[in-house]
Amino acid sequence: MNRIQKLFTEKREKLIVYLTAGYPKLNSTKDLVLSAIDSGADMIELGIPFSDPQADGPVIQYSNEKAIKNGINLGIIFDQLEKIRQETSKPIALMGYYNQILKWGLNTFISDCKSLGVDGITIPDLPLCEANEFCKLSKSMNISPILLVAPNTSNENITKISKKAADLIYAVSIIGITGNDLSSRTELKTYLSRIRKYSSTPFMVGFGIRSHNDVKWFNEYSDGAVVGSAIIEKIKNKNDYINSARSFVKKLKGNHG
Repeated sequence: MNRIQKLFTEKREKLIVYLTAGYPKLNSTKDLVLSAIDSGADMIELGIPFSDPQADGPVIQYSNEKAIKNGINLGIIFDQLEKIRQETSKPIALMGYYNQILKWGLNTFISDCKSLGVDGITIPDLPLCEANEFCKLSKSMNISPILLVAPNTSNENITKISKKAADLIYAVSIIGITGNDLSSRTELKTYLSRIRKYSSTPFMVGFGIRSHNDVKWFNEYSDGAVVGSAIIEKIKNKNDYINSARSFVKKLKGNHG
């Protein structure tokens, strides 16, 4: 059982924090990840910056551009992960676009992730019909392939996606890009109840979650809430970005101390 599988067998509120590697500074990744974990994050989703992040809104796009200008690349991210893993045993998932992984080599990428203690991988632009090799290789290395579902995903496909992923799926709360406003709670409740009914795996929810109340509400109808754009926004243009992140994660957890 890997760390993601273990975490999602626990019946409690979970906060997953998304951070962009190499943002706001090239070497800020390790300190930001560890401060988020120290402040209560149950899992980290680390974004691999890409020049054309199709699923991401303006806030995360900006962080991607800035990180690339800072000189981040996959080799540096892997070096940073090695240092992070020496100091925490919390689950860490990577999120990246397929072009980056293909360039590195799928086998090599997943093998490197295994040796660095990565627990999950999300590839938002990988179609379900092309995900077989990725899922098979990931599972062979005890890494969870985290596949996405959206409000327009059919019941049949929710079942297919959850079976292919096997450990965890990521429910996008809106049709669109990260950072957008959420739909009405009634619509969301119907959608999340549908995933609960047709998914054979636990699922976390992301896109548009900004507050402790949001985190709490989404945990009632799913197995965990992902906060990304809101935390990137909080650390943007901040000199003391570590303390800004730490304070915000504590608030998301309902700890204002």
